Amino acid sequence: MTHATTFEGHYPLEHRAGEIERLRVQGDGMAPDMLTMLDRIGVGPGWRCLDIGCGPRGITDLLSERVGPGGHVVGLDMDEQHLAHARAHAPANVEFVRGDAFGSDLPARSFDLVHMRFVASTAGDPERLIREAMRLTRSGGVVALQEPDGSTLNCDPPHPAWDSLKAAVLGAFAGVGADLTLARRLFRLVRQAGLEDVQYRPFLIGVRSIDPMVDYLPSTVESLRGTIIRLGLMREAELSAALAGCRAHLSDPGTTFTMYTVAQVWGRKPG
Repeated sequence: MTHATTFEGHYPLEHRAGEIERLRVQGDGMAPDMLTMLDRIGVGPGWRCLDIGCGPRGITDLLSERVGPGGHVVGLDMDEQHLAHARAHAPANVEFVRGDAFGSDLPARSFDLVHMRFVASTAGDPERLIREAMRLTRSGGVVALQEPDGSTLNCDPPHPAWDSLKAAVLGAFAGVGADLTLARRLFRLVRQAGLEDVQYRPFLIGVRSIDPMVDYLPSTVESLRGTIIRLGLMREAELSAALAGCRAHLSDPGTTFTMYTVAQVWGRKPG
């Protein structure tokens, strides 16, 4: 189906009863690769870290454990509902503040690490986001981004319901101006921004029927339902049928799928 309308300038995922749980499961599934990145960056006790676009948690829990009681972690987001949830579960060394990823009121050069996950691909204007992250980072500190490439979201055996939902997800993000292929050029963007010693670490998660992330695609579609319908990507009845068919296929012990590829890119701010 063609797009009936273009909805630019907003994040397409909607508030629903299961959205915070969907984000939690996604974060837990990616945690081992987040820890590897933090190991390679060298995050340790006493660091001051900022997680931009943290939502209801982001990686603030992982950073909290790394920096310890002598360190400090700030989570920045615009969504009051997500921030309320985050504050209710915040460790003592973590605070959450409302602010714009493109221009917060946080003081310049005040963090050892500034991190963003899946912000530049959805908010747009990644060059401007990187500049703001660099403003907030001290000389010698680290700016780190993680962004997706949706082309590797594939299941085996193939199934038409999976294909329909994948097309709907990619179409919904594209319809609001998001770039779910940003991972492919992220290294180049970070180098061009002037960061030094830029590192590049893509990762890909595989999922089986028994894994917690098995419902990733259907649950994401449910959080995009309004956008998918408004854009004319699927009708309500076919969307519901595809969700049921996809979930049945994913429950088969012989079915596997790969998530989107995530590129982890980080570099140091010149002294």
